[in-house]
Formats: sequence, structure tokens, C-alpha cells
Amino acid sequence: MPLATNDVRRFADLDDTDRAILSELAADGRLPNNALAERVGVAPSTCLTRTRALRERGAIRGFHAEVDPAAVGLPLQALVSVRLTAHERAAVDAFRARSVRLPGVVAVFHVAGAEDYVLHVRAASADALRDFVLDHLAVDPAVLHTQTSLIFEQARGMG
Repeated sequence: MPLATNDVRRFADLDDTDRAILSELAADGRLPNNALAERVGVAPSTCLTRTRALRERGAIRGFHAEVDPAAVGLPLQALVSVRLTAHERAAVDAFRARSVRLPGVVAVFHVAGAEDYVLHVRAASADALRDFVLDHLAVDPAVLHTQTSLIFEQARGMG
């Protein structure tokens, strides 16, 4: 039976070298293999093999550029909490599938608590953010309630 994509058993056998590679790449995804190998204390060929294996098993999901939202005309960021009307698996899965395709959505988090989802959204202005909520969420019959929190500042953690 194949393991689920979020099954922690896939990562249970990561050793200290694998964890060091992941840590270094999380801090700087553009780190060249030779520098990465030196930092974690292995040969470049070993480092390359291990990095490929970590990608294949899903420990490394991808490499991304962190772009300043203002540089692409979306300086306003918000977290939009969403409470759904129904909680059957089909309704929850359908909302997630729709929400990740909405314009300006950076990330979708399925959360525990009073709300069901939190959407990280980028917008050109407060008016554009309001229009996003009204045009995409308030009209969705699966959505019972939304609450929008503006992001004043974002700092990236080490984790």
C-alpha cells in the first residue's frame, strides 16, 4: 500500500546529513552543490545524490524565488479566514480546489478551530482586496463567513 503524501514515515529515516542539507537549502535554495557539500561535510557527488533523493521522496518540494509583492504590482497582503457551510469531504475538497486557482491567492491553509481555511492573498489595493472577497468568496455558496486581516509586515522564519 503506497504511503500518503503527508505520511511522516517517508521522512523517519532522514539522517543528520539529510537534515543538514534540508536546513541549508531552506536558508538558501540557490546554494551551489559544491558550497552545500562543503557546509554539510560531504563530497559534492554524495551531496548531489542525496539532494536528488530528497527531491524524489518529496522532502524537497521545489525551489522558489521570493519576489517582493510590490514589484509585481500587488503590495497589499491579507489573510482571509473562511468558514464553510458544510464539512463533508467533497465540499471541503471542492473549496480547496477552487480557492487555490483564485487570482491573487498565494497559499491556502486548511486549519483547525473556528475557521476552516485561511487564504494568503495579494492585491493591488484595498479596493481590489474588497472586490476579491465579494466576487470570489461572498458569492460562493460553500462559504458561510469570511474575515479579512491585513498583513502589515512579513518576516520569514528559520523553520
